[in-house]
Amino acid sequence: LMIVELLNSAVEVAIDRIGMERHELSGRAKDIASAAVLFAAILTALTWLLIGLSHL
Repeated sequence: LMIVELLNSAVEVAIDRIGMERHELSGRAKDIASAAVLFAAILTALTWLLIGLSHL
């Protein structure tokens, strides 16, 4: 999860470095990177849930 969060931060910093003006593709890239973090968090939670349930 932390690796995905670091990659998300890198994408955001790189986009901001290129230019601060608003562009549709820049916004989409940031949204997709944020969605990857959310997806990784959900998968992490599901993994821990399955591990916990297997020990009941």
